[in-house]
Amino acid sequence: MNKFDEEIDRRGTGAIKWDSPFMTDNINPMWVADMDFKAAPAIQEHLKKAVEHGVYGYKILTDKYYNSIIDWMKNVHNYEVEKEWIAYVPNVVLGLSIAVQAVSGPGDEIIIFTPVYGPFFTSVRYNDRKLIESSMINIDGYYTMDFEDFENQITKKTKAIILCNPHNPVGRVWKREELEKLADICIRHNLYIISDNIHCEILSRDSRHIFLSLLSEEIASRTIECTAPSKAFNLAGIHVANFIISDTGLREKFLTTLEKALIPAPNILVEPALLGAYEHSKEWLKELNEYLEGNINYFIAGIKERVPEIKVRKPEGTYLLWLDCRKTGMNSNELRQYFHDKMNLEVNEGSYFGRDGDGFIRINLACPRRRVENALNVIEKVLG
Repeated sequence: MNKFDEEIDRRGTGAIKWDSPFMTDNINPMWVADMDFKAAPAIQEHLKKAVEHGVYGYKILTDKYYNSIIDWMKNVHNYEVEKEWIAYVPNVVLGLSIAVQAVSGPGDEIIIFTPVYGPFFTSVRYNDRKLIESSMINIDGYYTMDFEDFENQITKKTKAIILCNPHNPVGRVWKREELEKLADICIRHNLYIISDNIHCEILSRDSRHIFLSLLSEEIASRTIECTAPSKAFNLAGIHVANFIISDTGLREKFLTTLEKALIPAPNILVEPALLGAYEHSKEWLKELNEYLEGNINYFIAGIKERVPEIKVRKPEGTYLLWLDCRKTGMNSNELRQYFHDKMNLEVNEGSYFGRDGDGFIRINLACPRRRVENALNVIEKVLG
């Protein structure tokens, strides 16, 4: 049996995905973007050793932590990073909020490309910035940024954009020429770029992720690269993320804002979890990506053959599928309830990702194959 086929009982552990109040025992949870797989053995061993030490006092991050990030970025992403560029934050969502505060002031405009991950909206609005949505172009499920619309929306009040790469929920991994075009516009209009790369190690076989900062020193000087091992290695509950900022002035703005937010020091599990992931789990990650691609291929082939009313395209990155259910005539909230009540499936409603997500749902396939098969069967039974 493939290790990823193992069914792990997460009920009763306080997992948001499984133990939220509406998650009754008969519901198959395919919503929150974490995985129902055990962490890599090396990560478990590192965490076990940290717990067995028995003293859980205040923690600093050692050179081992920073060197592990530097080596991972160089060896996996061909991205040469210096220790001073790395800023620890507990998670990417919190870091996005800090980044927005660092590069703009109240009333300033921030542009996002929709549909997109819900906290992009709140990280702007909750900080009293003005949110500008640039709707992407959707051609048969293949999304591209509308560069003309994006540039037309820029004003003197526009200070930054937030980019998602790979994109959640539509699954695009932006190509170099797309990133170059985006970068040219940002340079021309003196915009900062906050780039969320949290899914950058979950890729289809033919996809390659490119950090924006690799395009040029000029674009690197205005970019905040948001990274974390949490998606690739299923470490969301550990609270570990690292923002990479090469420009001294921009980094000082970020760190000053971070200090004012009174963010707590990292807990004792942060460093061992990251070391176990980046230093000892590369092969595990390769096997994970192969398994996820198998899940995705299986589900998409089944939908196209058995439930043609639903439209879906294979993602280039992430383990998330963006299902176009507009032919059902239901809006996103109705769709979520329908999947819950009629199919015993918990999914994310498309409206969570903005107005451009209405009529869509997002489904998470980072789970054992049997649950993917069950989901496909029940969707066919109800909608096929």
